[in-house]
Amino acid sequence: MASNSSVPFFSGAVSLRRQWPEVSALVRQAAAAGTFVSDRLVVALEEQVARYTGARNAIACNNATDALALMLRAAGIGPGDEVIVPAYSFFATASCVVHVGAEPVFVDVHPQSYALDPEAVRAAIGPRTKAVMAVHLFHRTADIAALRALADAHGLALFEDSAEAIGMRVEGRHAGLWGRAGVLSFFPTKTLGALGDAGMVLTDDDELAERVTGLRADTGSLCDEIQAAVLLTRLATLDRDIQRRAELAAHYTRRLAPLAPSVTTPVTAPSGEATEPVWYVYLIESDRRDDLVRYLADHQVGTEVYYPRPLTDQPCFRDLGGARHPVPVAAAAAERAVGLPLFPDLTDEQVDRVCDLIHAFHGGTR
Repeated sequence: MASNSSVPFFSGAVSLRRQWPEVSALVRQAAAAGTFVSDRLVVALEEQVARYTGARNAIACNNATDALALMLRAAGIGPGDEVIVPAYSFFATASCVVHVGAEPVFVDVHPQSYALDPEAVRAAIGPRTKAVMAVHLFHRTADIAALRALADAHGLALFEDSAEAIGMRVEGRHAGLWGRAGVLSFFPTKTLGALGDAGMVLTDDDELAERVTGLRADTGSLCDEIQAAVLLTRLATLDRDIQRRAELAAHYTRRLAPLAPSVTTPVTAPSGEATEPVWYVYLIESDRRDDLVRYLADHQVGTEVYYPRPLTDQPCFRDLGGARHPVPVAAAAAERAVGLPLFPDLTDEQVDRVCDLIHAFHGGTR
């Protein structure tokens, strides 16, 4: 094997050292002005993200979980309402629904995108359904055009948990802008990551944006100037970072594809679709996922299990009704899926080391 050195799941140290002069200069400006929260740099961040995504409104807040709740509350989602959500996602996708007093209704996901299956959504629509929450995971969007058409046909609001989806577009429209509103996360591991936490609501609805802005102030969910300084600096290299992530993902796929069917590599959208994927996470499925995770850890390779259980198996959601609808795809993914190291400063040699180990574990030739 190429090396015995460790391969972390994520590391932003190299890029931070490279960009620190620009970041620190902005931080010094904020400190000199005595403004630390939601001031000039945050406004500049909102303007630049709006320009990058094409959104009419971009409202920065403390984190993406807050952004989800602010978005729903501003849209009038509350007690008595049901919101259809995927059973396979980060906890906040459903907890934000509960937070505003509504009830999440869990449905299954598509086996290739891990996002809402439109047919499962159609089957779950009931008299109290008020909205659909699409989630874009890992490297590609949900079938957002189909979900938009379905929501429109039934008079439902469409929201997007696009926390992982900066840079993802469908038919030229950025993720988060296909429905009433969407969110972005700037958690440090994200494609565009801060040093701490931050989030944003995207919407083309001016009235909704005004309500989100008011609720942001009422709840104190404010973005600080230091995070804005980091994000403004990293925006300048975002497209380059996205391209490097794509190169690394292609390298993984070339190396791991021969291990099928024991290892399943990610499926990109059909070439006929006008989609622009962004490789936030390189997710594989393995017949022996948990053993593979332990093997890689023993060889100093970091991984992340996305997600260890469907949301329907979380005790707090079982108490709310849990799985009214079968979620076999979500259940299978929870047992098989694992994310491999992927970040712009990852080297080709490190990818080869990870792939060599996976081949060795599965008994494949390298």
